[in-house]
Amino acid sequence: MIESISIRNLGVIAQAELSLAPGFNALTGETGAGKTMVLSALNLLLGGRADTAVIRAGEDSLSVSGTWVIRNPLLKEELENLGAQLDGGELIITRTVNSDGRSRAILGGTPVPISTLSELAERLVAVHGQSDQQRLRSVSAQRDALDDYGKLNAHLDAYRQAHTTYQELQARYERMKSASGQDRARVEELTALLSTFERLSPVKGEIAELGHQIERLSNVDNLRIAASTAHEAISPEDSVGALQALGIARKSLDSTSDPKLQEIASQLSDLTSLARDISVELSSYLLDLEIDPQQLEANLERRAELVAFERRNGELDAFIDGVPKLQAELLDLDSSDEQLEKLEVQLEASLSQLAAAAKSLSEARREAAQRLGHEVTTELAELAMVGSRLVVQVTDLGEFEASGSDRVEFMLAAFDGANLRPISKAASGGELSRIMLALELVLSKDKTLPTMIFDEVDAGVGGQTASELGRRLARVATNTQVLVITHLAQVAAFASNQIRVLKNTQGSITHSSVLPLSGEERVRELARMLSGAPDSDVAIAHAKELLASS
Repeated sequence: MIESISIRNLGVIAQAELSLAPGFNALTGETGAGKTMVLSALNLLLGGRADTAVIRAGEDSLSVSGTWVIRNPLLKEELENLGAQLDGGELIITRTVNSDGRSRAILGGTPVPISTLSELAERLVAVHGQSDQQRLRSVSAQRDALDDYGKLNAHLDAYRQAHTTYQELQARYERMKSASGQDRARVEELTALLSTFERLSPVKGEIAELGHQIERLSNVDNLRIAASTAHEAISPEDSVGALQALGIARKSLDSTSDPKLQEIASQLSDLTSLARDISVELSSYLLDLEIDPQQLEANLERRAELVAFERRNGELDAFIDGVPKLQAELLDLDSSDEQLEKLEVQLEASLSQLAAAAKSLSEARREAAQRLGHEVTTELAELAMVGSRLVVQVTDLGEFEASGSDRVEFMLAAFDGANLRPISKAASGGELSRIMLALELVLSKDKTLPTMIFDEVDAGVGGQTASELGRRLARVATNTQVLVITHLAQVAAFASNQIRVLKNTQGSITHSSVLPLSGEERVRELARMLSGAPDSDVAIAHAKELLASS
């Protein structure tokens, strides 16, 4: 809810404070007094484009500030996440515009980009004016209104998911079906490459391991001589070697009692054990050298194949890591009959699911369309459009679009016996305003809405119709705050809070002020709106009668 709006140097308004109340607020005043400047101020507070032309003549800048009372806990959390400070649930938004075009926005004490205000706008205010009437002429807007009324989000989500899945499968199928020559060449290349890889079946580090084995096998004679010589020196068969010599040295010291020699004897014992272990390892090594002489040739051939593969395709270990990606690419590119047949089956199943989701959405729309048409027609009768009938037509498009397979169109029979015609052709500006209001009355039931602002909703309306319009606006205001900019006393009389924009001219200087009205002042304003003469006894009597009956 908007609590107040402060305006400085905006158009004809030098300085104004506008206090709004819960319920129905009516903003009145003579043509050109500056009522639209209030909308301009709100537009700036909600992230609208800053036009330096609206800065008051002779001034360097303008500023507007608005105070909202925020009750929605989710909106509060979002605002706090943006850095806004809410004092007792109050949010203050400030916007300044300089004559050089620079603009600044402050949200709850925190500077923010102008775009942030735009993103919050729909949660704070819903403005209904001539542009919204034009939007209502759009069949897409009419479809959205029906879906909103019918609470069809679940049906829409199911349909959109099915539609997305079908489109993705269809795109893949078409691409596979019309694979280019380049794709086919790539398929052949990948098939040959992966076939070679599968035949070789290399493992990480294999080339280095083969290198070690080849080096060993290539030097087997030298290795055998070296190992044999070492083994003979440690433990010869027919003479005293290192192992025996160590044993003799250790025994010669065991018989002594000298601590130092005993320590040396212990060390000799360790050396003897180590020499024995080395002798065993050398024996085992010599036995392992007795290898099939063909192994060297096999290893050389294997390494040559792997090196050649690596030279063509890059480092072998990295290639092994990338094989799953190549296999996936081949599967995606392979447009073989088998792959296409599998995809055709998936596509057919997806189409069946899409058709079922579209049928379910269409049935829900048709059921909601009957209820919406009946309720809006009832409201139109109360808005002095007796005999008018709104019919929401839901027809089959014959194709699946992102929003469904239906064309939704609001049709109007302007009087009894009249043919149904699209409201864009059958409704005048004033009738379209009333249709929009009737829709708001129906759509806003049981909803917590942001502040609703109606501009020119009374266009083409007068007399008893205007009174019914005011009564209906008051009914909307029972659920949310409503601000109506109106020139009709019959509408303003139903407001719980009336505000007048007054234009004053002193010499060449014109400025407007904003005044809350009550008591006799309000009666005089209603009289002025009725007859143009605020002091007319007849007009004053009529104004009092309007207030009494509202």
